[in-house]
Amino acid sequence: MNEPPEWSWLNGEGPSVQVGTVNGHGQRCCGHRGVPGTDHNQRAFKVECTLCGYVYGANGSDVHERRCPECQAGAPGIQYWATV
Repeated sequence: MNEPPEWSWLNGEGPSVQVGTVNGHGQRCCGHRGVPGTDHNQRAFKVECTLCGYVYGANGSDVHERRCPECQAGAPGIQYWATV
């Protein structure tokens, strides 16, 4: 069954924000759903740590350098899901 478009995870515009891309710290970009981030003109991306499995949100501009907040003392995550 296909997911409705609003349930799909979307790629960002740069190479570090493509679904499945893993940065040098082992953080996998899972995409975004159009939720605004906390930085100017950014989207909030779902990110998963490939080391411990922790899932958190990050601005698209930060995904390439993020470290896991749980196992690598990275910055706290942001909300990446929409609330109604």
